[in-house]
Amino acid sequence: MGLKVRKRSAPPLPPGCPIEKCMELLGGLWTPHIVWELSGKPRRFGELENDIPGISPKMLSTRLKRLERQGAVIRRVIMSSPPSVEYSLSEHGRELVPVINAIVQVGTRLRRASFRPQQPDAARPS
Repeated sequence: MGLKVRKRSAPPLPPGCPIEKCMELLGGLWTPHIVWELSGKPRRFGELENDIPGISPKMLSTRLKRLERQGAVIRRVIMSSPPSVEYSLSEHGRELVPVINAIVQVGTRLRRASFRPQQPDAARPS
């Protein structure tokens, strides 16, 4: 005789899976780093490259183009000699900052704690 299937206790997600929509924007190894760096003030490509150690120019360019296409980043050409490009967060992009900040806070606490997964207690009723 198998175990009884328990009823769902979490509330259902709203239609259209909002978690998936948010992760569509934040997905990718470097995207949260880029949003974090742009949360301070607008940055030029070279500045972002210096701010994010380990990111390749190709990856930075790919992520910035994707964020711009998704409406999270604004690309502004500065008419100088030579011309320069500055990136900033749009209003849509700024909405991601509290999400990333929450992830940073949880990650910081997890690093400090000696995190050990709880072992299920066989005697505990479900």
